Order: sequence, then structure tokens, then C-alpha cells
Amino acid sequence: MSAIRLLVLGAVRGHGRAHGYQVRNDLEYWGAHEWSNAKPGSIYHALKQMAKQELLLAHEVAPSTVGGPPRVEYEVTPRGDEEFFALLREALTSYDQKPDILSAALGFMVSLPRGEVVELLGRRVRAIEEWRAAVLEYYAPEKGPGQFQHIGEIMNFWLHSADGGAEWTRELVERIEGGAYVFAGEGEPFVGVLAEGEVNPYATGETHPGDRR
Repeated sequence: MSAIRLLVLGAVRGHGRAHGYQVRNDLEYWGAHEWSNAKPGSIYHALKQMAKQELLLAHEVAPSTVGGPPRVEYEVTPRGDEEFFALLREALTSYDQKPDILSAALGFMVSLPRGEVVELLGRRVRAIEEWRAAVLEYYAPEKGPGQFQHIGEIMNFWLHSADGGAEWTRELVERIEGGAYVFAGEGEPFVGVLAEGEVNPYATGETHPGDRR
């Protein structure tokens, strides 16, 4: 699973309709260009590919004033909506995702009902616990990592990562169950997208004809 599909679909959904530069601007605003593969080229490629796959609908909305192609705005199709929610649910549940995928899912978790997010995160904790138990079948922490020479440090790292991941997830569940954030069906959730023309304080400063794609 790639984070870029979830990020791009979610960013377009946040606007309703958005052109490439808006999507890029939003993802840079979230810092996604630092913690994921959401670089400009990947974003524009994903938009075009998902339009071909009918996950996005492309609208040519304005002729170019400088002789280039018309600006294209994208809209998520019903099929794209299904893909977005499938990716989101998988990312919240799986324990073995890369950090960028879980980070993307956290950014969009309020698109789901509160109870469902709690249930998905609970499944994630159980998956971590099952995986940890599998490691303990052949690795005994009480003997220390030296039982496998330096290779034992790998399993030691796995266990510490599992413990940290499970603890963090349980704390997140507690915050959500305690009423944190606005989820689907509870009112207008916070949507971290920039309005048309709004300055992005975290922009890279690069120029790109993204609003023509």
C-alpha cells in the first residue's frame, strides 16, 4: 500500500474539487513531502493515474492565459470514495504499515464515525499483540538480545517497537473515546486544506505548473 493514493484522494475530497497545485499545497502544509513520498512529481502522476482508473473525474475548467493546456480540476468519483475508505480502514487497522501510511490515515480518520475508528484501532492493538506473541515463541527477552549475538538486537527492537506502538494506540483510543475531535456524523469536522490563493507558510518555494494539470 502506498500513502500517496490515500493522501491525494483525501486532499481532493477535502476541497470537493481541486487542481494539482492545491493538492500539492495542502500536502506540503501537512508536511507530507517530508514524511512520505508525496513529492510534486508523485502527486501529479497519482492524479493522472487515478483519473485513468476512474477514481477521480478530471474537469478542464479554464483556458491557459499563457498558451499552455487548460487547468484541470479533479473530483473524487463514487469508486474513488470506495477506494479512499478502503485504504483508510486498512491503514488504521494494520500494525505493519510504514509510518507514512499510518500518518496519512490519522490525518483522515475523522472522515469515519468515532465508533468505527475506535474499533479499527482496537483491531490494530490486537494485531500488534498477536505479532509480539509470535516473536516470543523463539525469542526470550529475559535472556537478553545476546542469545542470538548481535542479531538478537533486531528482535529486541521489534518488541520495543510493538510495545510502543500498542501503548500509543491505546492512548489514542482513550482520547477518542473521551470525546476528542469531531468525527463523521457529529457535525462539521476540521478539514486541514488551504483555500484557493491562501498562502502556505510551509511551501518549498519551488514553482511548478501544477494548476495546469
